[in-house]
Amino acid sequence: MFNTLSGRFLVLTVIFVMLAEILIFVPSIARFREDYLLSRLERGQIASLALLADDMIGADLEEELLRNAEVFNVVLRRNEARQLILSAPMPKPIDATYDLRDASALVLIRDAMARLFDTEDRVIRVIGNPVREAGLLIEVSMETADLRAAMIDYGLRILVLSAVISIFTAVLLFLAVRMLLVRPIKKVVEDIQAYAANPEDANRIIQPSASVSELREAEEALQSLETQLTSALKQKERLAQLGSAVAKVSHDLRNILTTAQLFTDRIETSEDPSVKRMAPKLVNSISRAVKLCETTLTFGKAEEPAPKLSILSLNELVDDVFEAEQLTRSDGEIAFVSQVPDRFTLRADTEQLYRVISNLVRNARQALETAAQSGEVRVSAQDVNGMIEIIVSDTGPGLPDKARKHLFEAFHGGARKGGSGLGLAIAAELVRGHGGELSLLRSDSNGTSFAIRLKR
Repeated sequence: MFNTLSGRFLVLTVIFVMLAEILIFVPSIARFREDYLLSRLERGQIASLALLADDMIGADLEEELLRNAEVFNVVLRRNEARQLILSAPMPKPIDATYDLRDASALVLIRDAMARLFDTEDRVIRVIGNPVREAGLLIEVSMETADLRAAMIDYGLRILVLSAVISIFTAVLLFLAVRMLLVRPIKKVVEDIQAYAANPEDANRIIQPSASVSELREAEEALQSLETQLTSALKQKERLAQLGSAVAKVSHDLRNILTTAQLFTDRIETSEDPSVKRMAPKLVNSISRAVKLCETTLTFGKAEEPAPKLSILSLNELVDDVFEAEQLTRSDGEIAFVSQVPDRFTLRADTEQLYRVISNLVRNARQALETAAQSGEVRVSAQDVNGMIEIIVSDTGPGLPDKARKHLFEAFHGGARKGGSGLGLAIAAELVRGHGGELSLLRSDSNGTSFAIRLKR
């Protein structure tokens, strides 16, 4: 029980209430002692009135008056004269004198605690102001045994009452905590356990219902987290299914392209000049398609093969990309411009860098064709602080906001209707494999620019 929130709250409540009662108990005992002593002063004053009314009273009557007042003697000071009004033999000398006329709260508390813990019966003198201003002061002598007994009785009654109040308050708070906190928390835990059993089931996502604002905020945050997780799991499942389908298509397509490769070998022996000129490009295109099919499964595993680095001519690679795009463009109003310096070389994987630049150039061309406008696709390169920077830019309409938010995320960053959103994700991964970075430099109504930064 004490390991639960409500159990610990119950114990702490009892402790704190008892602590508060102790803080109340100490001044209460001091107040009780003061009232007790004042009552003895008042009784002594009343007893002295009998003597003032009749100067001649018998010893028996005087003893009875003192016994009823529970004091040994009464002294009145009137008109600067100190007068012993009533007296009786005292069993022992006076041990201490207490003046109640100007005693502070701290002094009263100190004297009360000292008397409460002093078990010896003593005789004390008490000084106070007479009631109704019947003199300057009044003194009485009395024993402390009855005073201490009365203080203990009063203290026990206060402690019992405090215990009852503490238990009653603790039980009410215990029930309130269970109703307002423990039950809602248990419900949240049950919802989490139910969701964990089948996180792909959207019906198990928690529905906020707590009346406590802080707990409701926690439920709303958990609801948002579970919603995102469920969507991510569904997306992952779709990607796994897509990967399986792509792997099957890639397998069959590779077989078809392998057959096409055999035909291109024969085409290369043709004596037709046009065929001789186009055959190498056809062979290169089919070879790239075969390699792409072979790496499809690797990409489906969320990784690309390590790049095979070699020294390559960027001019020739960009020219190959432009020639392939010129064959596929739908009109002649798009210009492909290379601003790569002559004999510009770098160390990279030829096939992977071709795919990166081809993806960026193709996206630029498709953006211009979708906008039905003429324009220019430009590729430039330069050395910047020991890094090679390749810029691919266009004069198209720019990327939509949705595409910018998830630009390099697979199946999210597609900017063209019908696009898969894989091109930039693949390109970014290939560049990272080279230890470089692919980033968006700008995208507005004047066009879009991407930068490929590679180590020299």
